[in-house]
Amino acid sequence: MAEFVVGDEGFELGGRPVRLLSGALHYFRVHEGLWAHRLGMLRAMGLNCVETYVPWNWHERRRGLLRDPQALGRFLDAVGAAGLFAIVRPGPYICAEWENGGLPSWLTGELGSRVRTRDERFVRAVDGWLSVVAREVVGRQVCRGGPVVLVQVENEYGSYGSDQVYLRQLAERWKSLGVTVPLVTSDGPEGHMLSGGSVPGVLATVNFGSGARGAFEVLRRYRPRGPLMCMEWWCGWFTHWGGEVAAREPEQAARALGEVLECGASVNIYMAHGGTNFGGWAGANRSGEDHRGVLRPTVTSYDYDSPVDEYGRPTRKFWAFREVLARFRGVPGPLPSLPPAPPVLGGGVVVRLVEWALLGEVVEVLGDDECEGAVPATFEELGVDRGVVRYCFTVPGPRQGCALVVAGLRDVATVYVDGVRTGVVDGGDGVGVVPLGEVAGPASVELWVESLGRVNYGPRLGESKGITGGVLHERQYVHGVRARGLRLDAVEEPGAAAGVPWRAWGAGGAGGPGLYRGVFEVVGAGCASVELPGWVRGFVWVNGFCVGRYWDRGPQRALYVPGPVLREGANELMVLEFERPGDPALPVGAVG
Repeated sequence: MAEFVVGDEGFELGGRPVRLLSGALHYFRVHEGLWAHRLGMLRAMGLNCVETYVPWNWHERRRGLLRDPQALGRFLDAVGAAGLFAIVRPGPYICAEWENGGLPSWLTGELGSRVRTRDERFVRAVDGWLSVVAREVVGRQVCRGGPVVLVQVENEYGSYGSDQVYLRQLAERWKSLGVTVPLVTSDGPEGHMLSGGSVPGVLATVNFGSGARGAFEVLRRYRPRGPLMCMEWWCGWFTHWGGEVAAREPEQAARALGEVLECGASVNIYMAHGGTNFGGWAGANRSGEDHRGVLRPTVTSYDYDSPVDEYGRPTRKFWAFREVLARFRGVPGPLPSLPPAPPVLGGGVVVRLVEWALLGEVVEVLGDDECEGAVPATFEELGVDRGVVRYCFTVPGPRQGCALVVAGLRDVATVYVDGVRTGVVDGGDGVGVVPLGEVAGPASVELWVESLGRVNYGPRLGESKGITGGVLHERQYVHGVRARGLRLDAVEEPGAAAGVPWRAWGAGGAGGPGLYRGVFEVVGAGCASVELPGWVRGFVWVNGFCVGRYWDRGPQRALYVPGPVLREGANELMVLEFERPGDPALPVGAVG
């Protein structure tokens, strides 16, 4: 088989020059039943290559328990079947606006700021992860008849650290595992980023959204020879809850893409198809130039204002990019036709939620074991990656009413005192003290704490969730705190709902936090969307598949339901609401 190599001025395959016209499509953000369609859309746009990250925490949610790492291999096989090359970016850190930047919370909870360094415990864990990835990648390299042409070492490391020992260890580890295609790094086009994130002997690439000539000039100061490549050319951007929907004017974006290609460079359009943060896997940022401020969680949709939208449809940007790419693809003849669109739901239906259970009852059935300690356990100590934790404690007494506060709250808590809800509080920057009100003792207090997504970029990557600084009453620490977690994965485990003590809607004071359920009939199953009018914040499952988080803060109002999730006939929908339910009639309609 032909070798894919780095030449003095560009890439070569079997001695012939190759320009990579790539687009990002993350297999873990697209239902497997739709991979072929999305790949066909990228090929029809004029691309010859696909890039994907590989999220460690999605595949190893609990230490040592791997979850379908073969999905990567199946995706690469689909890429090859579509006639495309593949770029694999397995981290271990991926950013990607993904929970914890792809790092497992069980590891960051233990190591903290020692992650992404030469720390022996981190490197040992990473070695195991790279071995898992290598089993799916090595045999699918282009030199062995597969589609893989590049493998990336770490990700934007120059934006985080400068541990060259760590980076060289990663590069050598990939080689020892049998990776023979070129290794690459990717960083911003700034001196401190390229000097901190590049590795001698490994091709350096840059990430940007505009100003290609200037960016490549900076790269050439550090790498005078070798292919020019923009590993992340940002054609759009992501959106935070409570923010504005990100958008970039298509014609302006097309001109910027043309500038990249006029430089003779290869490119990876980020994102060509963004997909969806199913399962509550969306990450978060911290505000401020130093990325240490208040939490800004990312919405469920990862549409990214991409040329192929979240629902798989071509946008104005698709057609503008297609015109540009056609001029630079170097292949005679017309571009491939668009693949047939997947089925959409045949007409709208209304799901009526007819039964429910209190959140406390759900935790008793589906939650992990309760633990008690002198200080509150974090989510990481409880083994909760995504979900909610109930903290219970007693304010001693008798004593007069004094300020009750929680320190280091991450991220939001619903407060109950002697069984009465007293409010919902936000953790802000997750470091300071948050007042919970004045409480007299003795009093029984419950704090239901939610994670809104772990930080995926910046110096606070890997920070713990939950109550991280303790509970204080009149400056006195409250000890003996009990904690019990409910993982989102527990809700979707087969047969999980059978043990929940369901009651009819409207019975037993329906109107608070809890798990709600309804069954609906479908004729003509296909891609759809669901809206939750009047509901506040929580998660939705359709036939056991978590389509993601909703939040009345907006701007996202509807959740995408992939067509393969629905089935002809009876379907089940469940809603886990953390504050109060809205209309029991939920509209499920065709996409759009």
